[in-house]
Amino acid sequence: MNAYLKLMRPINCAMASIAIVMVAIILKGYALGDYWLQILFGMLVLFFAVAGGNALNDYYDREVDLINHPERPIPSGKIKAKNALIFGISMFLLALIFSALINWLTLIIAIVAEIAMYAYESNLKNKGLSGNVTISILVGLIFIFGAAIFGIDAILRITIFALMAFASNLGREIVKDIEDMEGDINRVTLPKKVGKKEAGIIALIFFILAVAFSPLPYICMGFSIYYLSTVLISDAIFIYAALIQFKSPKKGQKYAKAAMIMGLIAYMVGGLT
Repeated sequence: MNAYLKLMRPINCAMASIAIVMVAIILKGYALGDYWLQILFGMLVLFFAVAGGNALNDYYDREVDLINHPERPIPSGKIKAKNALIFGISMFLLALIFSALINWLTLIIAIVAEIAMYAYESNLKNKGLSGNVTISILVGLIFIFGAAIFGIDAILRITIFALMAFASNLGREIVKDIEDMEGDINRVTLPKKVGKKEAGIIALIFFILAVAFSPLPYICMGFSIYYLSTVLISDAIFIYAALIQFKSPKKGQKYAKAAMIMGLIAYMVGGLT
């Protein structure tokens, strides 16, 4: 694989860009044909933004990767660190160009997201909870960005989904830090500050928040009973993850990931029924 393609991690970029289609389905159901160009531009924004973030990740982790991932483009010598940084910035600029082609809302959100990604990679990644919150905000912003393609009213409709994504992801990020507590030498994580049990309780609170928000699209937005029945499966997995993480953080974060995937399926079911 070409070194720059490896730097981008194109599969991850493509998977992220599909989120735009998911948001479009939530908001427009089957009526996507009228918006195909805006959706395509939105997918390209996520593709290039994630590519830029991956390049920044490799740039700032280049010293650690000499030991942990020597096969990556920078530590292997295939790409100079300076060139990787320039490439990452170029990817960010491409994302901004395509976001500007959609509307001013998507441009503003893309700028905010790229600033957050830079802050995370350059500073917040090793600071525990602030990094967890930043990543979770970025996950929620995917929904906000996708909705912005369709205007301000669409953002108001998607906010509940963004909040669910934020809460569930933050809970999982905390559980992951509990799992990695002994190996996190250079990170000041929440479990290190308050202890495993206390951090687990905080993760539990965020999982419960995600579950508590989940019926609202059915109650307030007219989503079908098919959405409700599907999201209840996701809720059950979240509750199990929230409880099992006290005994096994590894199982907890894996079940939380499964619950998040099931939740995404529920959102699309809601948009299509």
